[in-house]
Amino acid sequence: MRIFTVDAFTDQPFKGNPAAVCLLEGPADDTWMRSVAAEMRHAETAFLLGDSLRWFTPEVEVDLCGHATLATAHILYTTGIASGSLHFHTRSGILTTDQTAGGFITMDFPAIPTQDLDPADEFATPAGLAALTKALGAEPVKVSRSKFDLLIEVEAEAVVRSLTPDIAALATIDARGIIVTASATSAASDAASSPAAPGGIASGHTEPTSAAPDFVSRFFGPRVGIPEDPVTGSAHCVLAPYWSARLGRDTLLGAQVSARGGLVRTTLAGDRVILAGQAVTIWSGDLHA
Repeated sequence: MRIFTVDAFTDQPFKGNPAAVCLLEGPADDTWMRSVAAEMRHAETAFLLGDSLRWFTPEVEVDLCGHATLATAHILYTTGIASGSLHFHTRSGILTTDQTAGGFITMDFPAIPTQDLDPADEFATPAGLAALTKALGAEPVKVSRSKFDLLIEVEAEAVVRSLTPDIAALATIDARGIIVTASATSAASDAASSPAAPGGIASGHTEPTSAAPDFVSRFFGPRVGIPEDPVTGSAHCVLAPYWSARLGRDTLLGAQVSARGGLVRTTLAGDRVILAGQAVTIWSGDLHA
């Protein structure tokens, strides 16, 4: 069967977020899919059978994944297997992708609300906020929880960029992942540079790359085998409604300032979020195991 590696949320090789895409020829055992994902060593491997799409990290199956969905749609479009609007049946319901001019792919995903948490609550570990603050190495301004992740707002973009968290300590937090975010302050010319990303942040949106971002983020998911995810589509399902409410605009540009980095365009549409990005095929081959 065919398997691919795709860099998602970018138009440049070796930027954005790599995902594996496996086009199944028949039903597959969950243990086998986990083994393939562990062998691939990407944050997620997507498995497609007909219109059924599943995602596995090297350790677990996940309920929602943006970059591996983008990678899957990219493979179907570029190989000529499919075109136009695609509908994937997933653990998060039906997810729709489409093609736009200029090689972009849009994805219709659920908007994920958050609930603010009282910093005094013992919400994550026996030590509560103190343990989270120590693990991050930064003081939260606001702490919220979505159905998957914790969302931590810190005081400045520079704090997000300079984080060097204790990954082992973050793995003890009761959440799929930790999203750390702040309002963006970079000028457009500076948005693509960071101490963590000297090569620049790749394009992954429907506006020119000179557009300044509205917010920045990073995503840490050691509990599911992902110490830091380069560009996280599902996190932007949380970030879009959060920052749209704060900034009073439905269409925003987010910069995920990991080492590989990426820019993600989000458009809030009721209880849905439209994410847009590009992707690049890195290699393809045949899986024999």
